[in-house]
Amino acid sequence: MEIPPDQTDLAKVDVSGVRRAVNIGLLDGQPLGPGDWVLIHVGFALSKIDEAEARAALEFLEGIGQAYEDELAALRDSSIER
Repeated sequence: MEIPPDQTDLAKVDVSGVRRAVNIGLLDGQPLGPGDWVLIHVGFALSKIDEAEARAALEFLEGIGQAYEDELAALRDSSIER
């Protein structure tokens, strides 16, 4: 996670290898920085989670199979940074 100093409500995050900008305004007041994990949905960080929670969520998503792969492909196609 990288928070540009001139846009404190946005962060650049890595989503399964795809760099994206997400809005972190809903986490106002929570300290965030490089190495932190957040749960995101439709471009918004909803909550700060720990690494174990992130790994469990990733395992669940990977267990979905092709639907998850299709979402990753769509995410890669809409990447703002490659």
